[in-house]
Amino acid sequence: MKLIFEKSVKGRDGYSLPQDLFDDIKIEECLPEYAVSKDKKLLSEVSEVDVVRHFTKLSKLNYGLDDGFYPLGSCTMKYNPKINEKLASLSNFIYAHPLAPEETVQGCLKIIYDLNKLLCEITGMDEYTMAPAAGAHGELTGILIMRKYFVDRGDIRHKILIPDSAHGTNPASAAMGGFQVVEVKSNEKGTVN
Repeated sequence: MKLIFEKSVKGRDGYSLPQDLFDDIKIEECLPEYAVSKDKKLLSEVSEVDVVRHFTKLSKLNYGLDDGFYPLGSCTMKYNPKINEKLASLSNFIYAHPLAPEETVQGCLKIIYDLNKLLCEITGMDEYTMAPAAGAHGELTGILIMRKYFVDRGDIRHKILIPDSAHGTNPASAAMGGFQVVEVKSNEKGTVN
């Protein structure tokens, strides 16, 4: 597939704005000096329909969970019900900032608290943490919790067993948590039993 720049034809425009539309606006007043390019950028000169067709074709080259099984990556890359995606994309969530004043994010905090309690009830655990941002972050958090648990019991452990078939973040998280990684060889089925 050709790059959009390879489809460029000198003088071809996708859309032209009136020349005087932005006469009263100075770019230097809108952007800091470091963000304003001194060089004239060469953009591809293509029609609007060429742009639409180009990026539509690119989008069809994507392979994702809606297309079929996706065996790679972390659990966050596996299938999530569409309702979860819809709820997670609500503006009250996506625009909430970790440093926002507590009084402005009470709805988000209630949902996190209620989810925490539901997970505790389902699993029989006393507490959960919603702090990790992703799979590997959660994995590291778990390793650090394990280390603290053993230290508090006076049961200092230095080694952690990890199968050679484990995700690459597993040994990295263990090492970051202060453990010496001992690799366990997996059998022809990929298991360690």
